[in-house]
Amino acid sequence: MSHEQIVHDDHNTVIWLAFKEGNWEAYTQLYNQYFKILNNYGHKFTRDINVIEDAIHDLFIRLWTNRAGLGNPVSVKNYLFKSLRSIIFRKLQSKSRFVDLENEAEHNFPFEISFDQQIMADEEEQELQKKIKFHVKALPARQQEIIYLRFYEGLGYDEIADIMEINVSSAYKLIYKAFDNLQDVLKTSKLAIVLALYSCFCINNHH
Repeated sequence: MSHEQIVHDDHNTVIWLAFKEGNWEAYTQLYNQYFKILNNYGHKFTRDINVIEDAIHDLFIRLWTNRAGLGNPVSVKNYLFKSLRSIIFRKLQSKSRFVDLENEAEHNFPFEISFDQQIMADEEEQELQKKIKFHVKALPARQQEIIYLRFYEGLGYDEIADIMEINVSSAYKLIYKAFDNLQDVLKTSKLAIVLALYSCFCINNHH
């Protein structure tokens, strides 16, 4: 973890503690700081903007209502991700669009891979990244989600496991299953795939 990340996390912890004590300014600061990234994360499960925004609002209403009994998460962002994920799934279920957490093919997980043109070494790497962009979208939803969390959000496997409500071992197995699927269609090494994924996603913009 970088020094900047530690400072950022410490700052968020201060805001979180102030919010828990009933500080309205801290509460609105949390909302303003995280609304955009929560909205973006919500789009990984549904394109229904009303469901997403309603879920975010429900989340923050619950936070304020239950603030006195909340714990102190190591990562505020990860806590909010996990909470929003659960709320969205419940809302989709209530709309008779059942999302089976155990069946990775059941829910949508659309997202776009970003490219950093400056880190593309040559035409061969560019071609591999284009193929990865295409084939990642064809992966089962939970495999897409773990790639998003790992390479786009830059989260560790313990954090991913917490958000996806699986154990760390299952997180490793899930991402390597995704690598296997990509390797089958791309006919290249896992190392090349991992390096290309790091190049595809703007990981440095988040950490």
